[in-house]
Order: sequence, then structure tokens, then C-alpha cells
Amino acid sequence: MISPDKAGLRTGEVAEQAGVNIQTLRYYERRGLLSEPTRSNGGHRLYPPDTVALLNVIKAAQRLGFTLDEVAELLDTGQRRHPTADLRQRAIEKIAEVDAKIADLTAIRTTLSEVVDARCDSLTNCTCADCPIPFLTIGTATHPDGEPA
Repeated sequence: MISPDKAGLRTGEVAEQAGVNIQTLRYYERRGLLSEPTRSNGGHRLYPPDTVALLNVIKAAQRLGFTLDEVAELLDTGQRRHPTADLRQRAIEKIAEVDAKIADLTAIRTTLSEVVDARCDSLTNCTCADCPIPFLTIGTATHPDGEPA
């Protein structure tokens, strides 16, 4: 029989402490992000205590924009304990992605503000004088500039 202090954490305990649901634990296990836990004599999954910390690292990496595949690669690199600039390089690449998204979101916000300021009333048949959206009158054969198609 396994002693209580060495038993590890049961699925519900890990999920609660890490703020994830049980399905997430099983999914991460299938994806190889978590090692398969040992089993108690009663068949319950028993996770090592550091599983909660690992889940917190995974969640933090996801909040930074890393995909689960990227997280898995970074974890694998870290487990090999070889010095590598892999995290640094991936963070530099992620910053470039974030900057591109910010530029896209800024352009979207600017256009939406123009729509509000112009008092646009329809996506397909706007009647405002200076509509910032190139709208199309549905069911007609004319271009937005009024020329025949």
C-alpha cells in the first residue's frame, strides 16, 4: 500500500489547485505535456505534487501566446537540460507576432471608429456620405463606386 504522504495528488486535487478541469488534465496527458500518473491500489490516478506547478507553467505560456505544440517543444527542450536559446528565440518570434496583431487590431479599431463617426447604418447598403467600408448593394449589378458591373 502507498503511504499517504507519498501518494501524490488525485485528479480532482490537481485540477482544483491548478484551476483547470479534469478533462484538461487528461487532454494534456494524451498530448504528452503531463506524464502518465501512477495509480493507487484502487486505480485512482496519482500525480506528483509538482504537477500543479507544471500546469501553471503551461497556462502561463499559453497566456503569452504559445500554442500547446510550442509549449510541448519548450518543455521537452527544458527537460533535456541543455543550455539553449530556444525560449529566447521563440519569445522574440512571439513578440513579432504580437506586434503584427497589434497593428491589425489598431487598423480595425481605426476603421470601426470611422464607421461610428460616419454614422454608418448598414454593412450592405450604407447611406452615410463617407462610408469607410467598401460596401456592396446586394442584388445589384453595380460596384460600390456606382459604375455598372
